Amino acid sequence: MPRAPTQNSIDTRISRKVKQSLPGAVFTTGDFAGMGGSKAVGKCLERLVKRGDLRRLARGLYDKPRRDEVLGVLWPSADAVIKAISEKDKIRVQPAGVHAANMLGLSEQVPAKYLFLTDGGSRMLKAGPMRIELKHTTPRNMAAAGRFTGLLIQAFKSLGPKHIDKWNLARLKKNVPAVERLGLLNDLDLAPAWMRPLFMELADQKRSKRMKPLPEPPEEG
Repeated sequence: MPRAPTQNSIDTRISRKVKQSLPGAVFTTGDFAGMGGSKAVGKCLERLVKRGDLRRLARGLYDKPRRDEVLGVLWPSADAVIKAISEKDKIRVQPAGVHAANMLGLSEQVPAKYLFLTDGGSRMLKAGPMRIELKHTTPRNMAAAGRFTGLLIQAFKSLGPKHIDKWNLARLKKNVPAVERLGLLNDLDLAPAWMRPLFMELADQKRSKRMKPLPEPPEEG
């Protein structure tokens, strides 16, 4: 009969996993569940926090601090936090609101909270200084989760039709690979009617090649 792992062996395995991870990595207690009992794992994580190898963001949520020479210790990204939580809870998530627009370079507004749509339950999270909202939504809104289409739909919804101009489209054509933009044509039925011409414009490679490059927008004074 195999012997149960000792506290020393649990500490060694968990410490090795943390050490081998990149700075900024986010963990849940579930990431260490196979290394020992919950109490033993908890004690090891407490020790790693005291040593500064880990930082406790919230109950059951930790990160490996990332340090910058100028800014000091940085907080993890909201996306890294949500990735860890979604993997633990086996849910799908879709960035939405201002955060989605930021991810595509369409907005510089700093969100007061990060919004993610999900097929799981709705809840509010606080991880360090970040406020993150998980909002349950319909299967239709999650149909393109994880793809450029899903991110673009939510970004455009955040901006609204009156605030999407040629500069937005030019930036997307420049920054998003053509193969991803072509994929929009397969998802036209998932987009609101007002977005569909914009999707077709972004996916139209031939027209994009005929168009003269747009000048950079004037700097805001």
